[in-house]
Amino acid sequence: MPSRPRVVVCGPASWNHLIALDRLPEPVPHMQFARRSWHTIGGTSAGKALHLAGLGIDVRLWSPIGDDEDGAVLRERIEQAGVVVEAIASEQTERHVNLMADGGRVSLYVSTPSTPSADAVEAAAQAVAEADLAVIDLSELGRLVLEALPARRAPLWMDLHDYDGTSAFHEPFLRAAEGVFMNDDGTEDPWALMASCLDRGPRLAVCTLGAKGAIALAADGTRHEVAAVPAAVVDTNGAGDAFMAGFLAARLREEPVDAALRAASEQARVAIETEHLHPALVRRVETPS
Repeated sequence: MPSRPRVVVCGPASWNHLIALDRLPEPVPHMQFARRSWHTIGGTSAGKALHLAGLGIDVRLWSPIGDDEDGAVLRERIEQAGVVVEAIASEQTERHVNLMADGGRVSLYVSTPSTPSADAVEAAAQAVAEADLAVIDLSELGRLVLEALPARRAPLWMDLHDYDGTSAFHEPFLRAAEGVFMNDDGTEDPWALMASCLDRGPRLAVCTLGAKGAIALAADGTRHEVAAVPAAVVDTNGAGDAFMAGFLAARLREEPVDAALRAASEQARVAIETEHLHPALVRRVETPS
């Protein structure tokens, strides 16, 4: 591994409107007053890239971004935070409205990116092949890049999110990975879920358990556990992405799994204690578009 490894993150970045409510809406006509609202950067790949950059990693974000006002703001703010953005042409920039209350969230996709061109997919696949480590996130872009990858490529790490062990869409991401991350939302037995993942190729599986911390299972059967770091919770959006970034940065420093899990837990706290994906964005996204 070079002294300053290059990491490629491939997948979603979005411009989001976050609205904090007293309760999530019920499926009946009614009115609520928002506690507050703000605009900020979203997207699982943007979150990972921002936290990797904050940890001193040379990171490049490949993501579909439109030639529109949202895209211009998105690119500017991410680049100011130290991430090199390789924007893939899209008819529009991805945008969400997130309704949040008591730790729950409803995400409304207002706009989604268009299908990337074959040339763009090939360029992203080549960047992944030449990186020292790559994260390919669940998305249409990610699926197409996986299909275009050459046999020789960077070690791939995948975030399976709320994987339940059966989703067909997740399967190619899982089988191509050296390591996988997930949360326990889709399972009652995370150890069994991780074991089933390792049976399909990865050498390490990590599952976050929210306030209970996280666990990891290696291909040789070794189990690891870490407690969550106490935090002054502001917003839990992006905590999982920060956790994965903290873990990968530690592994790039050749730290053992237990130490990497502790670093990951600490990095999750960084995300939880800000209303943005990363504190580097705080002074750059206060003015809504």
